[in-house]
Amino acid sequence: MANNNEWSRVNRNQNIYDNYPATEPPKMPPSNNNNGGKGGPKKPKRKKRHWFLAVLIWVFVIGLIAGLAGTAVFITYAKSAPNITESSLASEPSSAIYDSQGNPIWKLSTVERDYATSNQIPKELKQAVVSIEDRRFYKHNGVDPIRITGAALANLRGSSLGMQGGSTLTQQLVKLSVFSTSTADQTLKRKAQEAWLALRVEKNFSKDEILTFYMNKVYMGHGISGMKTAAEYFYGKPLTQLSLPQLALLAGLPQSPTNYDPYLKNNTAAKTRRDTVLQAMVKYGAISQSQADDAIKTPINDGLEDLTSKAQLANSNRKVVDAYVQSTLDEAKKLGYDTNKAGLRIYTSMDSNLQQSMYDNANGNNIAFPASNTQIGATMTNPTNGRVVAQIGGRNLDVLQGTNHATLSGRSSGSSIKPLLDYGPAIEYLNWPTYRTIEDKEYKYAGTDKSLSSWDGKFMGNITIRSALTQSRNPPAVRALDAVGGVDAGKFVNGIGIPTDHTPAGTDAIGIAVSTEQEAGAFGAVANGGTYYKPSYITKIVTADGTTHNYNTSGQRAMKSSTAFMLTDMMKGVIKPNATASDAIIPGLHQAGKSGLVGYGEDEGMPNQAIKDAWFTGYTKSYVLSVWTGYDYPKENYIPWTSQDLPAQFYQRVMSYAMQNKPNTDWQAPNTVTPKVRGNIVEYEVKGAKWSNGGLPLVNSITQSGETPAEAGITQGAGNNN
Repeated sequence: MANNNEWSRVNRNQNIYDNYPATEPPKMPPSNNNNGGKGGPKKPKRKKRHWFLAVLIWVFVIGLIAGLAGTAVFITYAKSAPNITESSLASEPSSAIYDSQGNPIWKLSTVERDYATSNQIPKELKQAVVSIEDRRFYKHNGVDPIRITGAALANLRGSSLGMQGGSTLTQQLVKLSVFSTSTADQTLKRKAQEAWLALRVEKNFSKDEILTFYMNKVYMGHGISGMKTAAEYFYGKPLTQLSLPQLALLAGLPQSPTNYDPYLKNNTAAKTRRDTVLQAMVKYGAISQSQADDAIKTPINDGLEDLTSKAQLANSNRKVVDAYVQSTLDEAKKLGYDTNKAGLRIYTSMDSNLQQSMYDNANGNNIAFPASNTQIGATMTNPTNGRVVAQIGGRNLDVLQGTNHATLSGRSSGSSIKPLLDYGPAIEYLNWPTYRTIEDKEYKYAGTDKSLSSWDGKFMGNITIRSALTQSRNPPAVRALDAVGGVDAGKFVNGIGIPTDHTPAGTDAIGIAVSTEQEAGAFGAVANGGTYYKPSYITKIVTADGTTHNYNTSGQRAMKSSTAFMLTDMMKGVIKPNATASDAIIPGLHQAGKSGLVGYGEDEGMPNQAIKDAWFTGYTKSYVLSVWTGYDYPKENYIPWTSQDLPAQFYQRVMSYAMQNKPNTDWQAPNTVTPKVRGNIVEYEVKGAKWSNGGLPLVNSITQSGETPAEAGITQGAGNNN
């Protein structure tokens, strides 16, 4: 094996195309002037023969031209192939994730790879790998036309014995070493370069060296790369001490480590794959049929160790960034990357300090969570570009890459949706000013006798939409949605990243299914003046061949700047003494937000004032933070009324830390709005716009309700949302 990154056995000055043979012109077939005898019947035969020869000549000429063109294209692509070195062939392929400062936060290999030398790999394992992956491995020179043809025919017949298309082991090694596995990169150019590099690898390394590279490179599942490391992790033994069926299991894993995982509760696929490897070894001549039969009788879990303690030890330092990494990997897959095989360097927007703050506040003693299984999901973004800077998916985690509560979208938002679904569209499409009058009176849903009330069971009469929003009154919110209409309301929230599967109406005004990731993106559009950026994690990905793929964000106008400013101005009142999110107050900080509570129905058998979901989404000009708290099994657990402010408390601690070194700037009114003082409150209206007060008298905003949320009672039934 060479001892540096360039191959010592390659003459660097040698032209790689010197050995190509010159192309000779085709020899034309001799002409036939013999008439072939006497009489008329012979002439058609001569014409037919001439026609047939002409077709052959044209086919030959066209084939020759196509061959020359193909060769030229191949040579062109080969010249631009990336460098491949011994170090890249021997390196660990695991992908890694980095924070915004370029510091590694996650390596997909949970256990450091233990590299196996050739003499540490049993002959039976080498035979097993060659048998199942590339039976002609020792006969080809890196690219195998016979294998390509055979694989195509076998795949058509459904009898390929697991061969991975027409790629040889050498080509697979090249792919793992220097190429991206993104589906977008599966091009003719990439295939040509892969074949060319495979030929180079075969020229400069022995078959045994190539096989050793491959067996140390492949991903084996459970965050393990390399067959030696897998043997020690799964069986607690070196490769040389494994049985034939255990070696066959390892040989079959690389094709699909997830599907063939022997630790799955239903491990039928793992056994089928192992047995396929054993039969391939029989066909290859490595073992006898009787040996294969005996091995097939062995249980698939024979000798496997319990991974619980090993996984806990390996994952002890990963819990802090678990949710963020999970979302990053999901995004990478959507971009077309196979993170298990590609050897990627994934750079993200994560602020490690903010991530640690979120983890500590979720799992420490700063916040009095009512129980150890009370869960939390939170997403923090930069509203100027949509980048996710921190995310927490749960607390007291037992497993990694489990439920990410920050991206779950099946829980009701409660009243946190009101500025987005009800009042935002009314301002955008109906030009409502912040002092527009709306009724806080008994509301009955159309066609039913079901009435709606607010969290305190009371009504405040005619109030402004500012008072209705800051005091989180339910009947006014439904009336606002009725006024603007479900079509426009749905269009508005869809434009800020919150999907709807029906036209919003009725109780949707006080709660729809949403995630903290979606709310962070939506409120970000309000915070930045009306431009929506989809929350994103990845800034760039560097593939194994050294190519950098940058991923920039682009926003789209989702609402008028006047709408965004007026919503923000109203939501500032939510974070005030005696308001619904007083626990979020950070003295002197310019911020806005909205809380939300979801109660239980009368038929759900929970105590009075029990809370199913609690929300708070708040923002400054620098950050948006959306927080949810609740339980995985809300039918078995509930948040007591005294703990309703958990999300606001979490927000207050994290945002206080985040804003330490950020400018504390206020929002400035755009020139499209006009201030108007009413009852000592500065209200705003869209400049020059026409609007209707619905035939109601103008009233002044109410700065305090006279009763704090903690003093009020929450009623059972449909009106539980705050």
